[in-house]
Amino acid sequence: MLKDLLSPAECGMLRSLIDGAHNIVICCHVNPDGDAIGASLGWAEYLKTLGKEPAIVVPDQFPDFLQWMPGTDTIVRYDRRKDEADALFAGSDLVFCLDFNQPSRTDAMADALVGAAAPKVMFDHHLAPDMPGCSLMVSRTEMCSTSEIVFRVVWQLGGFDRLGAAFAAPVYCGMMTDTGGFTYNSTRPGIYFIISQLLTKQIDKDKIYRNVYNNYSENRLRLVGYVLYRKLVVDRARHAAFFTLTRRDLLDFHFIKGDAEGLVNIPLQIKGLKLSISLREDRDRDNLVWVSLRSVDDFPCNKVAEMFFNGGGHLNASGGRLNCSIDEAVEITKRAIAHFEPTLK
Repeated sequence: MLKDLLSPAECGMLRSLIDGAHNIVICCHVNPDGDAIGASLGWAEYLKTLGKEPAIVVPDQFPDFLQWMPGTDTIVRYDRRKDEADALFAGSDLVFCLDFNQPSRTDAMADALVGAAAPKVMFDHHLAPDMPGCSLMVSRTEMCSTSEIVFRVVWQLGGFDRLGAAFAAPVYCGMMTDTGGFTYNSTRPGIYFIISQLLTKQIDKDKIYRNVYNNYSENRLRLVGYVLYRKLVVDRARHAAFFTLTRRDLLDFHFIKGDAEGLVNIPLQIKGLKLSISLREDRDRDNLVWVSLRSVDDFPCNKVAEMFFNGGGHLNASGGRLNCSIDEAVEITKRAIAHFEPTLK
């Protein structure tokens, strides 16, 4: 059985906020991943059982391999429907902030979010939460995903029995993707109790896996081969590796959102490797490099992200960004690896 995530006072506050709300907005971070989308869709399904009609607003495009989830066709993209999204925030009387710890992680949507007069509730599992105007902050860094938080809140509120596959499938997907298929940050027994309960809703976990991980284009497969053969730099002495994806690379392989998903994990298949770093140039904005980091065992890639890449995250899975050229990003990466050499060995 799961321990309660919320105190009685927090539970009461959440119920009261939901009961009194008529125009609810659910939002998540820029470059939405499986957890951000899964948690948002799952929470929306719960709110519907309470007679609410929440709107989901995301900053920008999410990967094609998440489009199969029920409800994705109703999601409002801020980068494409800004006026509509601004009106939703302005007219909201409750905003749920899912899977991000501060407004800056919503990029261009941040002003509309911060400017919304509605009370805000955060469900998140990242370090250092900072959300202005937040009435209730459910920040649990020990959770494997925000989707786990959503499940546990719904479970505690007694709403799980009324829900079906439209809730269970996105929540399972969010937990699965944020743990790399339950290969990291997923050793707590409670996670597998949650999975067992989600399976009672007749979801096909194997099909969900295929939908996410076996649903890429031919271009993605060729991109993987190119990265491993041409771009991967392995520092065997320091048990680390990194690779770059330039704008030219993205054009050559007809890159679409999601094609780089999981690439950063592959170098960790090398025996003895502890740290893998991906550097990807933004397709549209100059001097912007997206950074993904993965590690194994107790090596803290989140510390690397914080110290060198303006980011953070979890012990074995983190991210960040650099405002510089790709060549400068490579030099920063080399310095980061050298700095952590004593820990990596």
